[in-house]
Amino acid sequence: MVTKNQIKLISGLHQKKQRFVNQLFFAEGVKVIQELLQSNFELEHLYTTLNDFQEVQTSKRTLINDQELKKISALTTPNSCLAVFKMPVENEINSTGLILALDDIRDPGNLGTILRLCDWFGIKQIVCSKETVDIYNPKVVQATMGSITRVNVNYVDLKTYLSQTKLPVFGTFMDGETIYKKNLPENGIIIMGNEANGISAEIEKTVTARLTIPRFGELQKTESLNVATATAIILSEFKRNS
Repeated sequence: MVTKNQIKLISGLHQKKQRFVNQLFFAEGVKVIQELLQSNFELEHLYTTLNDFQEVQTSKRTLINDQELKKISALTTPNSCLAVFKMPVENEINSTGLILALDDIRDPGNLGTILRLCDWFGIKQIVCSKETVDIYNPKVVQATMGSITRVNVNYVDLKTYLSQTKLPVFGTFMDGETIYKKNLPENGIIIMGNEANGISAEIEKTVTARLTIPRFGELQKTESLNVATATAIILSEFKRNS
């Protein structure tokens, strides 16, 4: 069974402040947990309603019932398991190849999907502004479907980082040069902006090349693309040209 102290701890991990105070986060679902267990993330404790995860030592595995799982889950319809992991030490930024920079991405689902896209397209490094949603937010972890274990993510002062780089910096704008006609390099930084406001004015100043995904619709009335959808198209074109 899960104790009151464990419920209190895990419930606290729903909040960013408590995640960083405790240096812990949690994941839900068999696939995500399996991916984390097979990575360099260190398990704190696993709670499951099934007699599974036999590879986990019994001292770190607790069998619970559905009602207990509901008390600690962040999901409306809880899965069969929840695992608490220690936050790893942040790795140094990998400054080779293509780097994705995120300027104030706020939606957890978008960030999780973007991590999956980077994993798919072989982008090993994401740099996030301090305002971007926390990667260890339960909804982000859930949406990554395990890709959180294979993409390096750093939170930085984005303006300072971009001002100091020697790599070309590509920004995505409505009035940029069409990405389908641009000669795209194998090394560089691609900035994706906030869901509502796009790339901020101060970050825009660091951009060396402006890109856009042209609209082909006859009426040309669609205002913008979802940031995760736009990221998929942008990364696909960079990789197609490399």
